[in-house]
Amino acid sequence: MMDGRVKTLHPKIHAGILARRETDLEVLTDRGFEVIDMVVVNLYPFKETVDSGCSFEEAIEKIDIGGPTMIRAAAKNFKDVAVISDPNDYARLMDEWNSQGGISYEFRKELSKKVFQLMAEYNASIANYLKDISTNSHHYNFEKSQSLRYGENPHQNADLLTFSNLKHKNIANADVLQGKELSYNNIVDADAAWECVRAFDEPACVIVKHANPCGVAEANNIYDAYDLAFKTDPTSAFGGIIAFNRELDIATAEEINSRQFVEVVLATSFEDDALKELAKKKNIRVLCVDLEQDNPYPGVIKKVSGGILIQSDDTLIVHESNLKCVTKRQPTQEEINDLMFAWKVAKFVKSNAIIYAKNKQTIGIGAGQMSRVISAEIANIKAKEESLEIKGAVMASDAFFPFRDGIDKAASSGIAAIIQPGGSIRDEEVISAADENNIAMMFTSNRHFRH
Repeated sequence: MMDGRVKTLHPKIHAGILARRETDLEVLTDRGFEVIDMVVVNLYPFKETVDSGCSFEEAIEKIDIGGPTMIRAAAKNFKDVAVISDPNDYARLMDEWNSQGGISYEFRKELSKKVFQLMAEYNASIANYLKDISTNSHHYNFEKSQSLRYGENPHQNADLLTFSNLKHKNIANADVLQGKELSYNNIVDADAAWECVRAFDEPACVIVKHANPCGVAEANNIYDAYDLAFKTDPTSAFGGIIAFNRELDIATAEEINSRQFVEVVLATSFEDDALKELAKKKNIRVLCVDLEQDNPYPGVIKKVSGGILIQSDDTLIVHESNLKCVTKRQPTQEEINDLMFAWKVAKFVKSNAIIYAKNKQTIGIGAGQMSRVISAEIANIKAKEESLEIKGAVMASDAFFPFRDGIDKAASSGIAAIIQPGGSIRDEEVISAADENNIAMMFTSNRHFRH
């Protein structure tokens, strides 16, 4: 009735679906109804309709009532009824039907779970659409789930969920041009590399290992940027993730293949010949990602015992005009350029973070240590291991120095200028240490903890 608006909401249908074979068949017979053993329904395409652009009235008419009611009823009675809500399950259903003469209990239970998941997503898309209409805000849902081989470790399960309505190629929905399936750790490291390389305006290369940059450089072209980034720490670069904020050319691709084993290469685009070169090592994952990224859920979520922590993204950018020189010696313009470069890198290194840099190349990175002076020691060791000249280099610290020992260590290594937030109760002691060693020091008044 009502021009078909109400057609499946009828006891004949729902009694047939919900009837328990052990107890309800007599009632069906008395009513003249029959059992229904299988329900196959494709819901009205609500999300697809609103995503393609439509009027409010058209959207409301695409809210399915009878379809969800039928598949929910069948899913509840999965012991006796098979419910198909996804055409991708047709082939398996036919295989079981042909080989077993029916549908197994395990498959019917699996199909039931799929219905309730579908209904949760379907109802959420309606609720979010109505919310957006009333608030003029944008709301994003997870569009798909990709099961990964395993999580951070082989004994952990993992899925990749991707936001819907993305306009750009982000890490989660990048164009994967070649290579093995991405692992959980590949995705985490690729995200860290891409987040860092996007911070630079000039051609840049970032090499990441275990979510920390192990080599970063900015140059006139990406070949030189890669060369300098690799030379920071060739040992750690082995098996790393390499990201470029420009198109990857054939010369750089050849250099990567000749120098190192790499898990993932990311760039904004790839020359055809560069792709052919990378294809020589078929296991390398090659990802094409846009510099401009979507931000559907602005913020960081972290699970804690009994709850979650939510914070806004660290989007703070410190400009040269924000810097305050607190020492007797003023830095040279070349030193300022390196200080700004090192400060950008420090933002993406796990705390306690210390960066040694020279000529817009990292020459030593100390990451994730409990002591800041130990991080400085690691940066110093890394530079010496690769015979990189520390004298005249700069140092960046993601947070203030609580004692002068970090400054004294930098001075003994030949560091010429330092950038740090300041704000310690011992700032005067730290500044005095810099003055004693003729080091120029700039305060940013902002820190970049990264845990």
